[in-house]
Amino acid sequence: MSRFVFNPMGTTVLITGASSGLGAEFAREFAARGADLVLVARRQDRLEALAVDLAERFGTVSTVIPLDLTAPGAVAVLVSELEQRGIRVASLVNNAGFGSYGHFGAIDAERVRQEVTLNVLALTELTRALWPELIAHGRSAPATGALINVASTAAFQPVPFMSVYGATKSYVLSFTEGLWYEAKGNGLKVVALCPGPTATEFKTVAENEEVFFGNPQSATQVIETTFRALDSRSTPPRIVSGLGNAFAARAVRLVPQRSLLTVLGRNTTPGRRR
Repeated sequence: MSRFVFNPMGTTVLITGASSGLGAEFAREFAARGADLVLVARRQDRLEALAVDLAERFGTVSTVIPLDLTAPGAVAVLVSELEQRGIRVASLVNNAGFGSYGHFGAIDAERVRQEVTLNVLALTELTRALWPELIAHGRSAPATGALINVASTAAFQPVPFMSVYGATKSYVLSFTEGLWYEAKGNGLKVVALCPGPTATEFKTVAENEEVFFGNPQSATQVIETTFRALDSRSTPPRIVSGLGNAFAARAVRLVPQRSLLTVLGRNTTPGRRR
């Protein structure tokens, strides 16, 4: 018998952005709890290496699906692949996403399109496609399935010079909290994960090593916080990882918007020494 309240043993979990960072850590924790996995990302070599590692350590069966979720029709391709393989998903982790840093007018228009597509459209389409399946599983086996959408502490306020990223994560937070209410009483745990600065490849993908300042959390710390909340009998609609991040997320509501934007803008201006 599992010692955890949230027990995905014997179920299948789909994780996007699974090739590194939070996605890979999610895969390890779900595998440690006895779940099989569908690993989705662009980098097939990394996914296959992770699948081998998880099989050796936990006996997990992982299905690797290399896919660029910013490509037109990508979600339909993914769902069709699941159907053809007869895979039924009990948990979905929408982790794939990225940010762009710099003056909005200087960021390539195609990169902006891809950022909005991945962070918002693909997440929404995949959630909608799997939602009936997730709800049905939750009703039949409560507390064994979850929808986890990765937002950010950037969701709680505008972020100058990362304006698109902040806006997409605000959408993810609001969208997920609405679904949390809709899923009440159906046995499915729904949560928006809001990490702050985290030691992943985020800054490299954002093409600027100056994006964040301060001491980032490790991906392991963020995942431990997430699963502590999932193991609660009453999982909240949002999880902010780190006490400092949780305090800051609340504090921004108390600061006048003009003052807040002035401080944020000064701290995020490209080229500013941190």
